[in-house]
Amino acid sequence: MGYKVLVTDNVSDTGVDILRREEDIEVDVRGKLTEEELCGIIGAYDALIVRSATKVTARVLEHAAKLKVIGRAGVGVDNIDIPKATELGIIVVNAPDGNTIAATELTMAHMLALARNLPQADARLKAGVWDKKAFIGVELRNKTLGILGLGRIGSGVAVRAQAMEMDCIAYDPYISEERARQLGVKLMSLEEVIARADFITIHMPLTKESYHLLDEKAFAKMKDGVRIINCARGGIVDETALYNAMVSGKVAGAALDVFEEEPQTKSPLFQLPNFIATPHLGASTREAQVSVAVDVAEEIIKGLRGEVVKNAVNLPGLKPEMLQEIQPYLSLAEKMGKFHAQMLRGRIREIQVTYSGDLAQKQVTTLTAGLLKGLLDSILQERVNFVNAMIVAKNRGIRVYETKVDSASDYSSLITVKVVSGKGEYELSGTLFQGNDPRIVFIDGYRVDAVPEGHMLVVPHIDKPGIVGKVGTLIGEHNINIAAMQVGRKKIGGKAVMVLRVDNDVPEETLAEMVKIDGVEDVRMVSL
Repeated sequence: MGYKVLVTDNVSDTGVDILRREEDIEVDVRGKLTEEELCGIIGAYDALIVRSATKVTARVLEHAAKLKVIGRAGVGVDNIDIPKATELGIIVVNAPDGNTIAATELTMAHMLALARNLPQADARLKAGVWDKKAFIGVELRNKTLGILGLGRIGSGVAVRAQAMEMDCIAYDPYISEERARQLGVKLMSLEEVIARADFITIHMPLTKESYHLLDEKAFAKMKDGVRIINCARGGIVDETALYNAMVSGKVAGAALDVFEEEPQTKSPLFQLPNFIATPHLGASTREAQVSVAVDVAEEIIKGLRGEVVKNAVNLPGLKPEMLQEIQPYLSLAEKMGKFHAQMLRGRIREIQVTYSGDLAQKQVTTLTAGLLKGLLDSILQERVNFVNAMIVAKNRGIRVYETKVDSASDYSSLITVKVVSGKGEYELSGTLFQGNDPRIVFIDGYRVDAVPEGHMLVVPHIDKPGIVGKVGTLIGEHNINIAAMQVGRKKIGGKAVMVLRVDNDVPEETLAEMVKIDGVEDVRMVSL
């Protein structure tokens, strides 16, 4: 049986040639296509490869009667309607590793350029001035490199920095100490890393927690003369705070490849002589463009032939009847993972997943993958999907255990997830009411009935009069409406947990006030 593959958006010829070498694959190369043009022809193809220009909308997918797999020659898949593709049983694959070396090497280039003032010296000499004394640099040897995020790129930077005889320390709460030791890197808290580092390089995703991670308070804790590199995501560095720190002399130099607003051509940072900028060049190498094309072509071939694909961003070739059976539980599992990610304290050591009742009779491996996807994708820079979730956990030294129990007590089916970290254990149980209504029914053994959606406040406390009222009053004083409230306890006057669903995110300062209420033991904001 032959397959037809449509390629758009100027994907590298090297990747296209891999497809053409297959005797049973016919390749049709086009430029960028509009939605109307794509709808008119997509029905004839078994696979589609795009970059970022072509939009694969729900309407396009509804015309794709034969389509089995879509490949994105790159990382981001925002131009593809993933839920619709999943609904139709179409695998979507990307190439998350293709730009790893490019981004790693750009980081090293920025680090060396900062250390030796290369762009400034180049500009001065081309302006006709020979000035050796103005550009006295520093050596990387024997300097301490602080790495924020020890994923694929951060790990690659660590290996290269150690080859240059740098001492590497890192902040990454989601990697095991064993894995860090293998890399020759010492794990520390964020405060310790930024206080000790001579150079700080960022390799984290942009999340609610990492937004403006390096702000005025962080810069104040750093060494005088520290140098900052960010080739990860704009917004992690507070650019106004960075500007002030550079003007004051606290920061000796900074190099950014990414900015909070892009494209960026008018930043005040550009006026500073000790600032280096590049226009988001992390993946801009010939090799990276070829690499992503090759990776996605190989994945397309596997997908067409029903083989396992490692970079699927949705359900990998699940049969329609099986998808229909587990889909509601899959959504629940992923939400439980996201819930755990926002409740975590300490470094994850172990994840225990127990399936009880009717679920114990089903194929649940995909549910475990969905749970890990929800948990790890929320906190890691590398993209986590249904296929690689177990591998990502293993690579980070996180042990995952899956157990089945025939009985589910008061429920027909129950998913229980316990996360063991360096700072304790946290357990969550969820189920479906009437087959499609997801609920969290236990938090650390306390019975609740909470709908896992929107913004939720989880408040462990001592069960005594007045606490619920004080928490509610405080939230109301900050003009935040409470949509629903649940309180779970085991005995009067003992420990309890309060779950409030609110209409908006509760600000950090309000959470800090809440913790001060007598009897409140902790407060966590969860957004789903």
